[in-house]
Amino acid sequence: MKQLKQYRIPFSGLNAGKHKFEFDIDKKFFDCFEHSIVKDGKLKANVALQKQENLLIVNFDIQGDIKLTCDVCLSEFDAPTSMKERIIVKFTADDWQEETDEVIVLTKSDHELDIADLLYEYINLAVPFFAKCKKQGNKLQCDPEMLARLSTEPEAEEPEETTIDPRWEALRNIKNN
Repeated sequence: MKQLKQYRIPFSGLNAGKHKFEFDIDKKFFDCFEHSIVKDGKLKANVALQKQENLLIVNFDIQGDIKLTCDVCLSEFDAPTSMKERIIVKFTADDWQEETDEVIVLTKSDHELDIADLLYEYINLAVPFFAKCKKQGNKLQCDPEMLARLSTEPEAEEPEETTIDPRWEALRNIKNN
């Protein structure tokens, strides 16, 4: 997990006010998450952090391309992705465990904010439910060879005449009564 150390923001030495950070997200980032939907991509995360006395307001602007597999033709394609998110980080001296999706709670002794998990969640939530290279790709069309294979129907086999045991035939007649 050494790769994820670069996605930490040391806020303890920052003055009150706005600060900007930039993070590159690529295949190495996604390799750190074993069951990630996205396996590869090239994204840039611009993070604007506004530091106040007892809280941080963190705005994420993530833009770039992620590699997806088309659900129709199974080819890989680059899908442009753009998202904006916001999170609030509160500081407390108590052991307060009531975090929500929009509020993270840290103790007053914490000195850095790890945003790797947040970036991972935001990117994976941006993946469309059905990935189609025709809709999400950059002017791509589905693989015509694969579509041709999918559209051909298998040849219908002629049913073989089977001889039915007369005892089973008698049971069928009982069922129909």
